[in-house]
Amino acid sequence: MTTHRRLLPGVFVGSHAIAEGLLTRKQLRTRSYRRLVQGVYADPGLPVDHGLRCRGAALVLPDGCAIGGHSAAAWYGAPFARAGDPVTVLCPEAIRWRGPRGVAVHHTTLLPEDVRLVDDVPVATATRTAWDVMALEPLTTAVAALDAMVRAEHLTREDLFGMAERGAGRWGVSKVRRAAPLVDPSAESPQESRLRVCLVLAGLTPVPQYEIEHHGRFVARVDLAFPEARLAIEYDGAHHFEDDQMAKDDDRLDRLRAAGWRVIRVTAADMRDLDALLARIRAALAAGEGQ
Repeated sequence: MTTHRRLLPGVFVGSHAIAEGLLTRKQLRTRSYRRLVQGVYADPGLPVDHGLRCRGAALVLPDGCAIGGHSAAAWYGAPFARAGDPVTVLCPEAIRWRGPRGVAVHHTTLLPEDVRLVDDVPVATATRTAWDVMALEPLTTAVAALDAMVRAEHLTREDLFGMAERGAGRWGVSKVRRAAPLVDPSAESPQESRLRVCLVLAGLTPVPQYEIEHHGRFVARVDLAFPEARLAIEYDGAHHFEDDQMAKDDDRLDRLRAAGWRVIRVTAADMRDLDALLARIRAALAAGEGQ
């Protein structure tokens, strides 16, 4: 077998590879190439995440279009969207392109200065991405992405407030004005951000990343705190259930309790039943009144 019939490295458009004689339609179907979006494939040795799918979508973008929204936010410090989420593409209104399956096209005003090229991928700039994340995504998803972008210093909270103030009449401005005040770069994970936003929207006011001291000595820094009630809210992601981390968490919990604090530990399952979670937190706050 000739060398050009071997597995193609990287990411490629299937029809182009066939036209150039690099592989046959049968080989494309029967080998283990991973389809990223319709018509675009990847070497099976590459881990398929949302970033790789963005690279795949970039191969079929018309000139003038760019990866945007939540898909672009990872270039500015936010975690990538989930692997199975559609790739968000910004497309100038004059280009009537609908995109392949696996791509969500948003037709909008898109100027050349709104786009930068990163590793051959056209990506919306940080400020344009921030606007589109706030305008296009659910509130908790938007704030989680923006917390990370501000934390990575690709933009500031003042930038976001400026967008909200100057955006009168612009598409999505109402969502931008709702999201911008909720951004807090002290958050250390997307789920912590989502949890904080849910509490704030429910009328509660936790203090993020609160440092607890006891008798003048540092005890712990907790995700969210209600200091007057001496109540801490901690989000436990998947890594908290690993053996070594579980032991460390138990020791930390003992120190917090010894310092007179109560702790509510929140998991992904708890986030799926927000009413029950909020009821637990409100009950704990009520029990802590007057302590």
